[in-house]
Amino acid sequence: MRQLILFCTFLFTGFLQAQSIKLEGVLKDNLNNPIETANVMAINTTTKAMDAYNITNEKGRFALNLKPNTEYVIKAGYIGFAPFEKKITTSNQNMTFDISLQENNEIEAVEIVKEMPVRISGDTIIYNSDSFTNGTERKLEDVLKKLPGVEVNKDGEIEVEGKKVQKVMVEGKDFFDGDTKIATKNIPADALDKIQVLRNYNEVSNLKGLENNEENIALNIKLKEGKKNFWFGDMMAGAGVSDQVDRYILNPKLFYYNPKYSINVIGNLNNIGELPLTMQDYFKFTGGFKNLMKKGGSTFNVTSNDLGIMGMRNNRAQNIDTKFGATNFSYNPSKAWTISGFGIYSYNKTNLLTENLYNRTDRDGTKVTENKTDQSRQRTDLGLFKLSSSYVPNTKIHFDYDALLKFSSQLENQSTLSSLQGDIYTVKKQKPLAINQNLNYYYTLNEKNVFAFEMQNLFQEEDPFYNANLTLQPFNLNGYNNAQLRNDINQERLVKTNKTDAKLDYYYSLTPKSNINITLGNTYSYQNFNSKIFQILDNGSVNHLDAPENNNNVNYSFNDVFLGLHYKFLTGKFTFNPGVSFHQFNTADKQLGSTNKMSFTRVLPDFYALWQIKKSQTLTYTYSMTNSFTDINKLAQGYIFSNYNSLFSGNRFLENSLAHVHSLRFFKYSMFNFENISANLTYTRQVDAITNRALLAGVNQISSSVNMPSNFPNESLSGFGSYGRSFLRYFKADVNARLSWSKNNNIRVNFDNSEYIQSTEQFSQIYSASFATNFKQLPNLTLEYEYTINDFQNQIYYVDNPSILLEYFFLDAFSFTSEYSFYHNRNKQKTINTEYDFLTASLSYRKKDSKMEYKIGATNLLNTKTLNDSSFNALGGSSNFSSYYVQPRYVVFSLKYNL
Repeated sequence: MRQLILFCTFLFTGFLQAQSIKLEGVLKDNLNNPIETANVMAINTTTKAMDAYNITNEKGRFALNLKPNTEYVIKAGYIGFAPFEKKITTSNQNMTFDISLQENNEIEAVEIVKEMPVRISGDTIIYNSDSFTNGTERKLEDVLKKLPGVEVNKDGEIEVEGKKVQKVMVEGKDFFDGDTKIATKNIPADALDKIQVLRNYNEVSNLKGLENNEENIALNIKLKEGKKNFWFGDMMAGAGVSDQVDRYILNPKLFYYNPKYSINVIGNLNNIGELPLTMQDYFKFTGGFKNLMKKGGSTFNVTSNDLGIMGMRNNRAQNIDTKFGATNFSYNPSKAWTISGFGIYSYNKTNLLTENLYNRTDRDGTKVTENKTDQSRQRTDLGLFKLSSSYVPNTKIHFDYDALLKFSSQLENQSTLSSLQGDIYTVKKQKPLAINQNLNYYYTLNEKNVFAFEMQNLFQEEDPFYNANLTLQPFNLNGYNNAQLRNDINQERLVKTNKTDAKLDYYYSLTPKSNINITLGNTYSYQNFNSKIFQILDNGSVNHLDAPENNNNVNYSFNDVFLGLHYKFLTGKFTFNPGVSFHQFNTADKQLGSTNKMSFTRVLPDFYALWQIKKSQTLTYTYSMTNSFTDINKLAQGYIFSNYNSLFSGNRFLENSLAHVHSLRFFKYSMFNFENISANLTYTRQVDAITNRALLAGVNQISSSVNMPSNFPNESLSGFGSYGRSFLRYFKADVNARLSWSKNNNIRVNFDNSEYIQSTEQFSQIYSASFATNFKQLPNLTLEYEYTINDFQNQIYYVDNPSILLEYFFLDAFSFTSEYSFYHNRNKQKTINTEYDFLTASLSYRKKDSKMEYKIGATNLLNTKTLNDSSFNALGGSSNFSSYYVQPRYVVFSLKYNL
């Protein structure tokens, strides 16, 4: 079946190519100089439709695929030149047609540009949304996937030219700053007019040209005229049935935009597995806060104490109930002052059923195998609130303040049946709270002197509680009572963090193409860590395990003062930005009745070089030497339960690790044929790495943290390559490759307390290819194939994943969409060889200009029971193969009212 679809698609492509002729030529100015990124289009005089368009390359060349024996009006335009128009009639042969533009600075000269599906204005690429849609699109995500050079991954994150989009705006106003998924999943497709890709994005105009912003990309959505100054959106409600329970969904979306203020309101209640915000999204949601110390050369990352209550993505669980509400606003009290913010609340109730196969082969040849079934019941309440203020009274002053509040309440009850350890019941619960504040002030004294002050504070409080009720207690804890029918072990933790980053930057422009940047910065963190282990006896009384190794009461302070110096200069096609930072580090931890202090200095260089090969072709090299410090979680020496079969003890004498990171990136983007090439290679060598020292007994382990000797560095090499191209206007093809190799060193402890260094290597390869059509009147196909190889110490797993997406808008009212994915998981030895597939389909009906839309949708039509996945653990040298149960087949009928 898959081969037949591929054959028919490429046969159809060849048929279309045979039915067209090529009109090509060169576009020049009146001095005979080629004009790059000029717009050329062909208007069919009979249908009045634009049959082809093109944007000239650096040599002024253009090419149009046209119908034979047809009359066209050829239009061309470029800002600063008078528009060009001329009628031609094609024949059955390819044609050559050169164009000469005459200079003209009148406004009418750019009218031709506005009609183009794609145009370039400086660092901005502007897509005309209607030029790429076929009627099946319902949200922003559906449109973005059809734009040349734009991708949307499975997590709803947007990538442009191989780079992740950091911000989405609507009419220049932030849309849930810090996350792009909410935008891609909720902004209605029929409201879109233009999609602007803002390359080299810097929202602080004072710093433009002073910093390296080549990796910064933002999107700005321009709305259709009928969507401004009016409420728009839709109200959707649906109900359905499945094999087990009734299904429902309620999903209102309301939007209002005018120049003074904007309001967005989104709601979602469902039990069909539609998750607007997952736990993964929650933990990575920064609210747009920046990494202030990226130029400082040192990192001090606050580790999350979450207990691993992560849930699943979308309908990949046994059952999910969701309640979600979000609002985003922006208000301009004056032209200089903007107040904005958002509030998000999410409730998820999730049931997970997972079957696991654990395998490990030790150095002496001993094999450990465990079969395990986990049944989890999770409940999570998540809250995110942000308030922002930006004051820009003139071009010299820019003042920002942001505050982000994150809180959650999470509970997980899990029952486990292990082939080695019997039945186990665990409870995890936590209510973390974090407040992040950001204050920025930018001042331009004159064209040569610019000052920037940035400060960020994080206050975080975490209180994870863990309980395990076991048949067998794998650890011999001091003070533990073994004379019980069941082993009921508990641990309470409380971790408080107060961390402040502040830096003052001074930029002095030596020439229009060079500047010096002096940075004075400081990172200060103070943390407190308390934990205690206790046992509930069979009679209900509490046995406090008061031995020092079972409890923690730790205070830890970290201070980094640094002075940085960077020199940026442009020469020809090259940009160089070498730099160095001088650091004074001071740390102190207090525990077990004593204080351990460290104080030292370090010089950390970095280097940036950019070769602008052509206007849209670059090669970038970066190097950094980075000092990485652990936080209090790996310094607290009392035992911490990572799981019922895993104990961890920190090490207060840990020192920092030193990482050398080299990165090489190539990028090419041609608007002439929408060719997009990107490649990246990154090598990291980490010396004195903070790694694990572990004693493994079967599936149980006791571990601690140590600094690996410098002659055993951790190394990683990762590469990414992508080639994409749109052709004949109706087709889009991409091929990608992601390679990742890593070598990690850990210390394994034998039962006689002797130890040895265990080096593990992992090599992952992911290859993918896709081909998509984008017709207005015909059915459209998206064909994808992904092949994955995971090699871990010669334990090799393979995954084949072909998929097909069918979209068809017909009879000016019906929209049919169906997606099929097939997965084949296997290992090299063929002891694991499983297959599963997943099929969804929907049919909607909406007359032109009608407010009502009717839809029937079905998920998991093949009633697939389980999905499979494989993972590896470098510490244990083990592999884990999992099968997790998913929601059964269900059908939902819904009504949507469009405002």
